[in-house]
Amino acid sequence: MNPIIKLSDNAASRIKEIMSNAEKNAIGVRVSVKSGGCAGMSYVMEYSKEVNPNDELIEDKGVKVYIDSAAVMYLLGTEMDFKKEDFSSSFVFNNPNETERCGCGESFKV
Repeated sequence: MNPIIKLSDNAASRIKEIMSNAEKNAIGVRVSVKSGGCAGMSYVMEYSKEVNPNDELIEDKGVKVYIDSAAVMYLLGTEMDFKKEDFSSSFVFNNPNETERCGCGESFKV
């Protein structure tokens, strides 16, 4: 079975970096989606401080990513990458389920 999301090497090393600076009680990174943004849905990343029994756990390249159960159907097959550009750096979700993405890349529609 394929993982819900795959992490690129860049994303995994950035999560490791974030986790090394995180508060002690953070156990991983949690990804969810929320309504909003110009295209309808946006990705949310936050520290996970406790295991939510409904979350899906992805362990890849030495990091733990918890996926909100409500987000699973939107994220199936997604690759999570981290891009560093001259003026900004951010996590990028390459999601095959998207039918539309807003120009700023902050939100999407499936």
